[in-house]
Amino acid sequence: MATTTPVHPVDEVPPVRQLAAFGLQHVLAMYAGAVAVPLIVGGAMKLSPADLAYLITADLLICGIATLIQCVGFWRFGVRLPIMQGCTFAAVSPMVLIGTTGGGLPAIYGSVIVAGLAIVLLAPVFGRLLRFFPPLVTGTVILIIGISLLPVAGNWAAGGAGAADFGEPKNLALAGFVLAVVLG
Repeated sequence: MATTTPVHPVDEVPPVRQLAAFGLQHVLAMYAGAVAVPLIVGGAMKLSPADLAYLITADLLICGIATLIQCVGFWRFGVRLPIMQGCTFAAVSPMVLIGTTGGGLPAIYGSVIVAGLAIVLLAPVFGRLLRFFPPLVTGTVILIIGISLLPVAGNWAAGGAGAADFGEPKNLALAGFVLAVVLG
């Protein structure tokens, strides 16, 4: 009589139908997060539609490359887990300031490259400091970032600041539908 060893819940594979639903939810949440940052920055800089499309495309390309590095791993980089890398909302305010004070997109790109190189060099130091940042501290920082972006989210949900149909029920219903889909 063959006995099967029990599978730990972490290692269980859900049915294909459930996997498809989870995958779609993950893609929608990823895409919304990856596109929101360029939309906020581009809107604050009053970019043309072509430049805004370029900024979104550049963000999605880099998010894809970073996701592959995280999933597959490259030398000492990547956690080798199925996760998605995206643009952080913590960088929105500095990018808007850099972009609107005369630097434009080249200055934003340059600052992101320099900051990325600095973080790569300082990662071992930060790795040793993680024990000083318990979940309460990191959670509070993330909460403050989210609260600071609430006015932008409210304007978007109502149809966009200055729109003729700002605050109409159809805009709020669409925003509610998107939240329902993304949050599952």
